[in-house]
Amino acid sequence: MSPAAIAHPPEPRTLRKGQAHRIVFANEKGGTGKSTTAVHVAVALSYLGARVASIDLDPRQRTMHRYIENRLATLEKRGLTLPTPDCEVFRGETTGDLMGMIRRLEATCDFLIIDNPGRDDPFARVAVEQADTLVTPMNDSFVDFDLIGQVDAETFKVRKLSFFAELIWEARLKRSRMTIEQQRPEMDWIVVRNRTGHVEAKNQARLHKALAEMSKRVGFRVTQGLSERVIYRELFPSGLTLLDKGHLGELGTSHLIARQELRSLVRALSLPEFTRKGELEFA
Repeated sequence: MSPAAIAHPPEPRTLRKGQAHRIVFANEKGGTGKSTTAVHVAVALSYLGARVASIDLDPRQRTMHRYIENRLATLEKRGLTLPTPDCEVFRGETTGDLMGMIRRLEATCDFLIIDNPGRDDPFARVAVEQADTLVTPMNDSFVDFDLIGQVDAETFKVRKLSFFAELIWEARLKRSRMTIEQQRPEMDWIVVRNRTGHVEAKNQARLHKALAEMSKRVGFRVTQGLSERVIYRELFPSGLTLLDKGHLGELGTSHLIARQELRSLVRALSLPEFTRKGELEFA
């Protein structure tokens, strides 16, 4: 398995009957917008008519689960019906418990989204190994870049892979050894650059160059994500998202731009096709 073979979007494909497409959001650093991105992608797919289930792998913080709880409470209070993914918190004790939960949920959905905790643990590793699409949100800073690779302090050239990048590489190798009966699509790893709005041009160029070098070495794709916008933090208490137009009050230009960012992100993920009841015309 060469990096060059997996650094481009996969060919369009349809979901196999009885097999959900597994999307795992993973980053061992906090504050990267991981759960916010996961929730918005989950709701976007729900708007498209997909059956979406999700697992929150952090029973202490349970950010994604709380977001969906807030959403359901708002819908009940306002008497609304809006597309909403199912969400459960994993509270099992073994990796076998997690695999059982994954198999149970994916039997009822088109897409299964897993929101990993912002740390390394056995459950997070199993989730990464099970990903068909692995999404790693990161802020545009070398503090966050350190998650996937270390750079030279003078030249900013990549010196070596990080522990996390090596973990992903091993997960891919393990996946390639699966039997035909167990085989799933080749893992598509996507690094999502969140919060790019406040990065000065020189540093942004250095990051872009370092990411391009790393993507060739370990085979991930890079796409733009969600900029730093107050609207994302403001929406959490209500559980609403940028897609819930008509229920957010009067939107300013920055909100409309943010919605376009989300629409572009969902398209960039190049997820499998399914029988769509909705469209990606959120704006």
